[in-house]
Amino acid sequence: MVTVVELLGLLLVAVLWGCTNPFLKRGTEGIENVTKTSRVSQLLAEIKFLLLNLKYLIPFLLNQSGSLVYYYTLSTTELSLAVPVTNSLTFLCTLLTGRLLGEEFGGKQAVAGMFLTMAGITLCVISSIEDTGKQDMTEAVH
Repeated sequence: MVTVVELLGLLLVAVLWGCTNPFLKRGTEGIENVTKTSRVSQLLAEIKFLLLNLKYLIPFLLNQSGSLVYYYTLSTTELSLAVPVTNSLTFLCTLLTGRLLGEEFGGKQAVAGMFLTMAGITLCVISSIEDTGKQDMTEAVH
C-alpha cells in the first residue's frame, strides 16, 4: 500500500527536481562566452565556469539531493507509481517555477496539459491504493 510518507517523498523529489530546473537554466547563462582553442580545454573551462558559479552550483546540489531522495523512495514505493508521479509532478513544478521567474508559460495548452497531468497522477495513486486493498483482502481470505 502506498503510504503518505511515500507520497510526500515523491512530492519532495518532484519539487527538488522541478523547481531547480529553471534556476539551472539561468545559472548556465554566460557559458556560451567561454571559448578555448581545443575541445578538452573548452570542456575544462566550461566545467570550471559551472563549478565556480553559485547561481548554477546551488540549484545543482539541490537537484542532486532530490535524486538521493528518489533512490531511497524507490526502495519502498512501487515502481509503476513512483516513476509517473515523480516525472509528471516534476514537469508541473518546472512550469510553475519558470512562470514565477518570468519565463513563457505556454498559454491555454499548458494549463490544459497541467490539468490532464494532475488527473493522470490522481488515477495512478487511486489505482495503487485500490490494488493494494484488493491484495490485502485476498491475503486475508487465504
